[in-house]
Amino acid sequence: MVIDFSTYYDLPRNMDSFFEELWRPSTLSQRRISYPPVNISEGEEEIVVMSEIPGMDTEDVELTLNEKSLIIRGTKKNEVGNYYRQERPTGSFQRIINLNVPVRAEAIKASMKDGVLRVVLPKVKESHPLTIAIDAQ
Repeated sequence: MVIDFSTYYDLPRNMDSFFEELWRPSTLSQRRISYPPVNISEGEEEIVVMSEIPGMDTEDVELTLNEKSLIIRGTKKNEVGNYYRQERPTGSFQRIINLNVPVRAEAIKASMKDGVLRVVLPKVKESHPLTIAIDAQ
């Protein structure tokens, strides 16, 4: 039986380079984040999704609901100008929010104010928690 340890010879050097890349300041500041950012809260009656999409009109944002997810997509127009730094993303975006409970599609409400999209997804009655009484014997 032959055991090949050659892949472990460079392990210390590979680990050092991994941690150097991880903690490099430029890498930390340029990490990819999900866009648009969302806050998701859940109550007994509904799920509320709030998303920051500054500078967009309601007709530029599309909401789609499938059985298990809400999809927020759109295209943010590129602003013309000579930039020294541009941190606000432009172009097409898509964000998929997985839903863990069934919702009433006909009662969903969506609104946008001051660049914040708010989507209220009412839960179906069957998904509400049910308290079961225990009979003492």
